[in-house]
Amino acid sequence: MLPPVQIQQFIQEGFVKIENAFSQTLAEEARTILWKELPIDRNDRNTWTEPVIRLGERSDSVFLEVANTPVLRDAFDQLVGKDNWQRKESMGSFPIRFPSSSLATDTGWHVDASFPGTDPTNYLEWRINLNSKARGLLLLFLFSDVGKMDAPTLLLPGSHREVARLLKVHGSQGLSFMELAKKIQETIKVDPLATTGSAGTVYLCHPFLVHAAQDHLGSQPKFMAQPSLMTKTDLDLNKPLEKLCPVERAIWEALHEEHT
Repeated sequence: MLPPVQIQQFIQEGFVKIENAFSQTLAEEARTILWKELPIDRNDRNTWTEPVIRLGERSDSVFLEVANTPVLRDAFDQLVGKDNWQRKESMGSFPIRFPSSSLATDTGWHVDASFPGTDPTNYLEWRINLNSKARGLLLLFLFSDVGKMDAPTLLLPGSHREVARLLKVHGSQGLSFMELAKKIQETIKVDPLATTGSAGTVYLCHPFLVHAAQDHLGSQPKFMAQPSLMTKTDLDLNKPLEKLCPVERAIWEALHEEHT
């Protein structure tokens, strides 16, 4: 189980890093499956022309095993509330990043949205509200070793607290993906942290944590998945303080701390 120091880090900084959350063997098996789905030649770097190729949901047994290891299930209980999360029956999406002379077009700072707006097919209109409707965590699964040059996802530590304050006045409808992204650019200025680690590492992130992709400057493709952990019931900030899970506690503290 996560020790108190990691729980407090999650509340304050918005993430925890779990090394060896799944085995190197499972990571290699997953990469083999994903390579077969890519429209390129694994052994011909001349075919690696795109900076990122996205693959959708996978329900292969290896991905289900990775997503439901005992250490992760315990952490989900601790962070989101015991049994208040939906078991992962698939995993995705997979933004696989390559060393490329072309720049990626998806490197802006953002918070992942959790429920549809007026047009469910337009993700840019999906929304985020203060109770993080339907969504408990952002999960970053590293299926390959990721160093500083290998396009690690960037996190803005503590930004989840500012996002909570931005969402406070917008009620149950919250803000759209693009509306919140614009406000983030205007208000949040902190140094980023790179999500590096060995294959088998998982970052558990607060659903409001601001993050961004970046271009690959290394030599080998980066394999990762970035699914959400969905909740069974939405976050409830009106519970007694001692009953708040860490995801809720982080929001509650952000709304009640002195801030200028």
